Amino acid sequence: MPSIGEHQHIVRSYDNELQRLLDGVARMAGLAESQLAGAIQAMVERDGELAMRVAGGDDEVDNLDHAINDMTVRLLALRAPVADDLRLALTTLKISSELERVADHAKNAAKRTLVLNQMPPVPSVRAVARMGWLVLELLKEVMDAYLARDADRAEAVWRRDQEVDDLHSSLFRELLTYMMEDARNITPCTHLLFIAKNIERIGDHATNIAELTHFLVRGRSLTGERPKRDTTSEAIPEAPPGG
Repeated sequence: MPSIGEHQHIVRSYDNELQRLLDGVARMAGLAESQLAGAIQAMVERDGELAMRVAGGDDEVDNLDHAINDMTVRLLALRAPVADDLRLALTTLKISSELERVADHAKNAAKRTLVLNQMPPVPSVRAVARMGWLVLELLKEVMDAYLARDADRAEAVWRRDQEVDDLHSSLFRELLTYMMEDARNITPCTHLLFIAKNIERIGDHATNIAELTHFLVRGRSLTGERPKRDTTSEAIPEAPPGG
């Protein structure tokens, strides 16, 4: 269980409220990670039942997001936290929102998988899965860094965003090649492109959490431009899931 650290307040209930915030975001992270892992597994194994569970399984994440919002508003109103406590409350609120979006992207990927499973297999599924497992690793690492208040680990995740971008760009070119070689590949490859885009966006949310973790611990934002070379974003618009 994550801890609020060595600093304790005179009012015990205040510490309990801060601890509930951390426990809530830790639980939310576990659910979001499970959603992403399930979406990747469903795609690789062409498991429609698992894809359906992931596609309809983000209600608990949404409920936790609402609960964390409520707890944070109450804490800000009644406790008027300052300094470290204020940063903890604000970053937890923002990370909750990031994790809610992670679960949404995992759900969208699962919905695409349901359609993709109705078509012949495409070789690039494995490449998309590799990118997915990398993003899942980064998400787990950055949440561990946040809960441990480890700014160095968070910054390491921030710098690895480039790995995800490189894989995404390579995959984009690979799928376009398949589509040009055989028109029958256009529809399944298009769905894979959208799945890959959802995974790439989850990587961006992990990077956002890294920045928030650094701010929580150090009290200042990460300096320098975020490492990013991916140029496919404009080529793949955000479309409704399953369309």
